[in-house]
Amino acid sequence: MLGLKLPTDPSWAKIAEKNIEEILIDHAWCEQKAASTAISLIVTFPEFPELVNAMTALVREEMGHFKMVHDKLQARGIVLGWDRKDDYVIQLRKFFPKGGSRIDQMVHRLLIAALIEARSCERFRLLSEELEDPELQEFYKQLMISEANHYTLFLNFARQYGNRKEVDRKWQDLLDFEADVMKDLGRKESIHG
Repeated sequence: MLGLKLPTDPSWAKIAEKNIEEILIDHAWCEQKAASTAISLIVTFPEFPELVNAMTALVREEMGHFKMVHDKLQARGIVLGWDRKDDYVIQLRKFFPKGGSRIDQMVHRLLIAALIEARSCERFRLLSEELEDPELQEFYKQLMISEANHYTLFLNFARQYGNRKEVDRKWQDLLDFEADVMKDLGRKESIHG
Protein backbone atom coordinates (compact mmCIF):
# COMPACT_ATOMS: atom_id res chain seq x y z
CA MET A 1 0.00 0.00 0.00
CA LEU A 2 2.76 2.47 0.89
CA GLY A 3 4.75 1.89 -2.27
CA LEU A 4 8.12 2.13 -0.53
CA LYS A 5 10.83 0.63 -2.71
CA LEU A 6 13.19 -0.39 0.10
CA PRO A 7 11.72 -1.75 3.32
CA THR A 8 13.39 -0.96 6.61
CA ASP A 9 15.81 -3.63 7.73
CA PRO A 10 14.09 -5.40 10.65
CA SER A 11 17.27 -4.96 12.70
CA TRP A 12 16.30 -1.29 13.06
CA ALA A 13 13.57 -2.37 15.49
CA LYS A 14 16.23 -3.94 17.73
CA ILE A 15 18.21 -0.68 17.69
CA ALA A 16 15.00 1.15 18.58
CA GLU A 17 14.20 -1.27 21.40
CA LYS A 18 17.61 -0.76 22.99
CA ASN A 19 17.33 3.03 22.68
CA ILE A 20 13.62 3.57 23.29
CA GLU A 21 14.22 6.85 25.16
CA GLU A 22 15.96 8.31 22.10
CA ILE A 23 13.23 6.96 19.82
CA LEU A 24 10.52 8.60 21.92
CA ILE A 25 12.36 11.94 22.00
CA ASP A 26 12.94 11.85 18.25
CA HIS A 27 9.34 10.79 17.68
CA ALA A 28 8.03 13.74 19.72
CA TRP A 29 10.03 16.14 17.56
CA CYS A 30 8.81 14.40 14.39
CA GLU A 31 5.21 15.06 15.46
CA GLN A 32 6.02 18.73 16.12
CA LYS A 33 7.66 19.02 12.69
CA ALA A 34 4.64 17.41 11.05
CA ALA A 35 2.41 20.05 12.65
CA SER A 36 4.82 22.76 11.49
CA THR A 37 4.70 21.40 7.93
CA ALA A 38 0.90 21.61 7.94
CA ILE A 39 1.06 25.19 9.27
CA SER A 40 3.59 26.09 6.60
CA LEU A 41 1.30 24.74 3.87
CA ILE A 42 -1.54 26.89 5.24
CA VAL A 43 0.63 30.00 5.31
CA THR A 44 2.16 29.40 1.87
CA PHE A 45 -0.97 28.29 -0.01
CA PRO A 46 -3.94 30.05 1.65
CA GLU A 47 -5.83 30.32 -1.65
CA PHE A 48 -6.73 26.59 -1.50
CA PRO A 49 -9.56 26.36 1.08
CA GLU A 50 -9.83 22.57 0.97
CA LEU A 51 -6.10 22.24 1.67
CA VAL A 52 -6.28 24.86 4.44
CA ASN A 53 -9.17 23.03 6.12
CA ALA A 54 -7.39 19.68 5.94
CA MET A 55 -4.11 21.11 7.21
CA THR A 56 -5.89 22.88 10.08
CA ALA A 57 -7.29 19.53 11.21
CA LEU A 58 -3.89 17.92 10.71
CA VAL A 59 -2.15 20.51 12.90
CA ARG A 60 -4.52 19.64 15.75
CA GLU A 61 -3.99 15.92 15.25
CA GLU A 62 -0.19 16.15 15.02
CA MET A 63 0.03 18.31 18.13
CA GLY A 64 -2.23 15.79 19.86
CA HIS A 65 0.28 13.10 18.89
CA PHE A 66 3.11 15.29 20.16
CA LYS A 67 1.32 15.53 23.51
CA MET A 68 0.78 11.77 23.60
CA VAL A 69 4.49 11.10 23.01
CA HIS A 70 5.49 13.82 25.47
CA ASP A 71 3.21 12.23 28.07
CA LYS A 72 5.02 8.91 27.50
CA LEU A 73 8.34 10.69 28.03
CA GLN A 74 7.18 12.31 31.24
CA ALA A 75 5.75 9.05 32.56
CA ARG A 76 9.20 7.52 32.08
CA GLY A 77 10.98 10.48 33.67
CA ILE A 78 12.54 11.55 30.37
CA VAL A 79 13.00 15.22 29.46
CA LEU A 80 12.18 16.14 25.86
CA GLY A 81 15.52 17.78 25.22
CA TRP A 82 16.58 19.64 22.12
CA ASP A 83 15.43 19.01 18.59
CA ARG A 84 17.76 17.01 16.37
CA LYS A 85 18.30 17.33 12.66
CA ASP A 86 16.61 14.70 10.56
CA ASP A 87 19.09 13.53 7.89
CA TYR A 88 16.32 11.64 6.10
CA VAL A 89 14.16 14.74 5.62
CA ILE A 90 17.18 16.87 4.72
CA GLN A 91 18.03 14.43 1.93
CA LEU A 92 14.44 14.23 0.63
CA ARG A 93 14.20 18.02 0.39
CA LYS A 94 17.15 18.02 -2.02
CA PHE A 95 15.27 15.93 -4.58
CA PHE A 96 13.06 18.52 -6.25
CA PRO A 97 14.62 21.60 -7.84
CA LYS A 98 13.97 25.00 -6.30
CA GLY A 99 11.61 27.35 -8.09
CA GLY A 100 8.96 26.48 -10.61
CA SER A 101 5.30 27.38 -10.52
CA ARG A 102 3.39 27.70 -7.26
CA ILE A 103 1.54 24.50 -8.13
CA ASP A 104 4.80 22.66 -8.73
CA GLN A 105 6.18 23.93 -5.42
CA MET A 106 3.02 22.82 -3.61
CA VAL A 107 2.98 19.41 -5.30
CA HIS A 108 6.64 18.84 -4.41
CA ARG A 109 6.04 19.71 -0.77
CA LEU A 110 2.96 17.49 -0.65
CA LEU A 111 4.85 14.55 -2.17
CA ILE A 112 7.72 14.89 0.29
CA ALA A 113 5.24 15.09 3.17
CA ALA A 114 3.43 11.99 1.85
CA LEU A 115 6.68 10.06 1.71
CA ILE A 116 7.73 11.07 5.23
CA GLU A 117 4.34 9.89 6.50
CA ALA A 118 4.62 6.64 4.56
CA ARG A 119 8.06 5.87 6.00
CA SER A 120 6.86 6.79 9.50
CA CYS A 121 3.91 4.46 9.04
CA GLU A 122 6.23 1.64 8.05
CA ARG A 123 8.51 2.29 11.03
CA PHE A 124 5.58 2.47 13.44
CA ARG A 125 4.35 -0.88 12.11
CA LEU A 126 7.74 -2.40 12.91
CA LEU A 127 7.66 -0.92 16.41
CA SER A 128 4.11 -2.20 16.97
CA GLU A 129 5.22 -5.71 16.00
CA GLU A 130 8.73 -5.89 17.46
CA LEU A 131 8.81 -3.94 20.73
CA GLU A 132 8.52 -6.06 23.86
CA ASP A 133 6.59 -3.37 25.76
CA PRO A 134 2.85 -4.14 25.14
CA GLU A 135 1.84 -0.55 25.93
CA LEU A 136 4.22 0.84 23.31
CA GLN A 137 3.19 -1.87 20.84
CA GLU A 138 -0.42 -0.70 21.03
CA PHE A 139 0.62 2.95 21.02
CA TYR A 140 2.56 2.53 17.78
CA LYS A 141 -0.17 0.41 16.20
CA GLN A 142 -2.64 3.26 16.66
CA LEU A 143 -0.19 5.85 15.35
CA MET A 144 0.62 3.65 12.36
CA ILE A 145 -3.01 3.95 11.26
CA SER A 146 -2.89 7.75 11.55
CA GLU A 147 0.33 7.93 9.54
CA ALA A 148 -1.24 5.85 6.76
CA ASN A 149 -4.15 8.29 6.62
CA HIS A 150 -1.75 11.27 6.50
CA TYR A 151 0.23 9.64 3.69
CA THR A 152 -2.89 9.26 1.54
CA LEU A 153 -4.09 12.77 2.46
CA PHE A 154 -0.91 14.41 1.15
CA LEU A 155 -0.65 12.18 -1.91
CA ASN A 156 -4.29 12.78 -2.85
CA PHE A 157 -3.87 16.56 -2.56
CA ALA A 158 -0.80 16.41 -4.80
CA ARG A 159 -2.81 14.48 -7.38
CA GLN A 160 -5.76 16.84 -7.02
CA TYR A 161 -3.80 20.04 -7.58
CA GLY A 162 -1.19 18.81 -10.04
CA ASN A 163 -1.39 17.00 -13.34
CA ARG A 164 -2.14 13.42 -12.27
CA LYS A 165 0.16 11.74 -14.78
CA GLU A 166 3.03 14.10 -13.96
CA VAL A 167 2.44 13.79 -10.21
CA ASP A 168 2.48 10.00 -10.41
CA ARG A 169 5.76 10.12 -12.37
CA LYS A 170 7.31 12.46 -9.80
CA TRP A 171 6.04 10.20 -7.00
CA GLN A 172 7.72 7.14 -8.53
CA ASP A 173 10.95 9.08 -9.07
CA LEU A 174 10.85 10.30 -5.47
CA LEU A 175 10.27 6.74 -4.23
CA ASP A 176 13.34 5.58 -6.18
CA PHE A 177 15.42 8.42 -4.72
CA GLU A 178 14.16 7.64 -1.20
CA ALA A 179 15.18 3.99 -1.59
CA ASP A 180 18.74 5.15 -2.29
CA VAL A 181 18.64 7.45 0.74
CA MET A 182 17.43 4.58 2.93
CA LYS A 183 20.42 2.42 1.97
CA ASP A 184 22.55 4.62 4.22
CA LEU A 185 20.02 4.86 7.05
CA GLY A 186 18.43 2.41 9.46
CA ARG A 187 21.24 2.09 11.95
CA LYS A 188 20.39 4.99 14.25
CA GLU A 189 18.03 5.37 17.16
CA SER A 190 15.71 7.76 15.35
CA ILE A 191 12.39 7.38 13.60
CA HIS A 192 13.81 7.94 10.13
CA GLY A 193 17.54 7.33 10.70
